[in-house]
Amino acid sequence: MAHFGIVGSGIGGIALAIRMACLGQKVVVFEANDYPGGKLSQIDLGGYRFDAGPSLFTLPKFVDELFELAGKNPRDYFNYIRLPEICKYFWTDGTQLSTHADPMETASEMAKVLGEEEANVAEFLMGLQHKYEIISELFLENSLQDLSTWTSKKAMRGYLNIPNLGLFSTMHTYHARRFKHPKTVQLFDRYATYNGSNPYQTPATLSVIPNLEYNIGAFMPVGGMISITNSLCRLAKELGVEFRMNEKVEEIVTEGQQAVGIKTAKGIFSFDHVACNMDIRPSYKNLLPQIQAPKKLLNQERSSSGVIFYWGMNRKFDALGVHNIFFSDHYQEEFKHIFEEKTLLDDPTIYLHISSKVATEDAPEGCENWFILINAPANEGQDWEDLVQKSKTNVIQKLSKCLGIDVAPYIVAEDILDPRSIESRTSSSGGALYGNASNNKFAAFLRHPNYRSAIKNLYWVGGSVHPGGGIPLCLSSAKIAAKQFQENN
Repeated sequence: MAHFGIVGSGIGGIALAIRMACLGQKVVVFEANDYPGGKLSQIDLGGYRFDAGPSLFTLPKFVDELFELAGKNPRDYFNYIRLPEICKYFWTDGTQLSTHADPMETASEMAKVLGEEEANVAEFLMGLQHKYEIISELFLENSLQDLSTWTSKKAMRGYLNIPNLGLFSTMHTYHARRFKHPKTVQLFDRYATYNGSNPYQTPATLSVIPNLEYNIGAFMPVGGMISITNSLCRLAKELGVEFRMNEKVEEIVTEGQQAVGIKTAKGIFSFDHVACNMDIRPSYKNLLPQIQAPKKLLNQERSSSGVIFYWGMNRKFDALGVHNIFFSDHYQEEFKHIFEEKTLLDDPTIYLHISSKVATEDAPEGCENWFILINAPANEGQDWEDLVQKSKTNVIQKLSKCLGIDVAPYIVAEDILDPRSIESRTSSSGGALYGNASNNKFAAFLRHPNYRSAIKNLYWVGGSVHPGGGIPLCLSSAKIAAKQFQENN
């Protein structure tokens, strides 16, 4: 039996551990923290439970697939519900709009509230599926380093559709041409933040992202997002995967240009194959200093980070849904601040998630847990103490104005993450949530591969490598890495 060592138990590392175990490998996962999941973990504050990482769950089939691969019934481990309401949107002028699981209902809502042509919105939403299928087949399921990827029938289909995929336009430009109301444009522009990018720079190709919600669905796992991590860890352990928690990896051991083991404070462990689930920048700097790093890849612009407030609220707010967006009145300026000036706007867009709307055990009776994210630049030595305090004041003012009630007195529990603490907890470079940004049309082609022939027997998974950040893409990275492992052995 061959031995496979994995650095990091983020969702990509756990998924790869399951796939390797199913291929007959003896797998050991090393984790610096005392909990698995990386960003996909949780925070407990005296009766209030918070999912600490992603707050939106899409493409549940990618999780189910891992259980099915192991010959298990996913429903014996993991369950979820499809949300009938995707998101509630708030603007400071009093405009409110809800989007729904039924695209036609969303189109009707946008026509009624924003004056859009209902048929145009419906056509846009339904057309996303075709574009998504083309892009996902080519970029999300295969290595971009394999010649076969570019010569396949799927690739040929992609080439024929290049004019329709928006590669040479920006997301904002595409939306501004498509819709007549600036609030509609703002609503669809915000999907650039799903991979930490700027809608005024990222290619219009990424306008397909809403397809995941409007045509496939937005979901909530029973037990919260943490149940994804917990259920997959349970499966991995049943398959014989060993998790070594509180054991930080100091080095990926190489001989020549081949990975042969993992070094921790407890010793050097030999492996036939190694995988890295850490961000590529600290991986090369700290774990592979003996290997020449791919400088062009590492020097790309980093994605945005975030300032996150976890608030236990001792009342319920009926005006709110599970997912809520409070838009900035200065949206374009906000992205300029984040990506150019590396600071925060006084009028931030606020992403508010309340899991207690669907899981009452996440907060005491009559209370709610608020997970509040505002987009922020990656850490480059900014005065985060000052920025966080100013942001808290601005967030409270904005929420209070939009909801018509001062929310500050109801905050009875609090925890805060900023780019520094995100970086410390997850080993992500500067706390960047998605690795590199996608602020140019070649970004999708420039992500770190899942396998480099320059370092044999070393595989890469997670949000900083191909195909990108977020739960579905991290799971895809594990699938691609496993496929390359099989091709190499």
